[in-house]
Amino acid sequence: MKVPALIMAGGKGRRIGSKIEKPLLPFLGKPLIERVIEAARSAKNISEIYVVTSDYTPQTEEECLKKKLKILKTDGKGYHNDLKQAIIKEKLNFPILTIPSDLPALTGRFLDKIIRIFERKGKNALAVFVPLESRELLGLSVSSKDEFEGILYAVSGVNIINGKKTLNGGKIETAAYITDEIEVLFNINTQKDLDIAEKNLKRIVEI
Repeated sequence: MKVPALIMAGGKGRRIGSKIEKPLLPFLGKPLIERVIEAARSAKNISEIYVVTSDYTPQTEEECLKKKLKILKTDGKGYHNDLKQAIIKEKLNFPILTIPSDLPALTGRFLDKIIRIFERKGKNALAVFVPLESRELLGLSVSSKDEFEGILYAVSGVNIINGKKTLNGGKIETAAYITDEIEVLFNINTQKDLDIAEKNLKRIVEI
């Protein structure tokens, strides 16, 4: 199956403490969001790419428009609100892949795998979680946590959700994929996260 992808890039990015919009922060010489866009474009099972922006990320929006990417502008009132707003605005009443703009090690191969897992699980949604200890062991921050089957995990931000369920309301049955693979282990919330990720990924990420 093929699904469209929403790259979430409309957050305030307060924790990073930079005047540069977080999606545009350089990571080993290349903006974070550019690495995510490259991963999405290289995925075989992504049919279309949208970038979700807000008034908090005007420069990100401008750069993405230069790359001929489709923009879905939202109010910037938080991940879940922005996602719902984007789904409603574009009438995305089918499965969609959500990707945060701060995963510098993301690859198209990993995204294709997540889409296959979603299809195999047969639920309305799939959430990708990272064990808390995997991030803490590296000294990385944990900005968002969620519980699955009684255990707290770090939220990676990579998810697949059936937009039809979001539009129609009601309970959404969610499956989970739990992993500490580098593609989602290194998401950037703070300057310290960025420094740790650059140090660990310097030999792995292609510049």
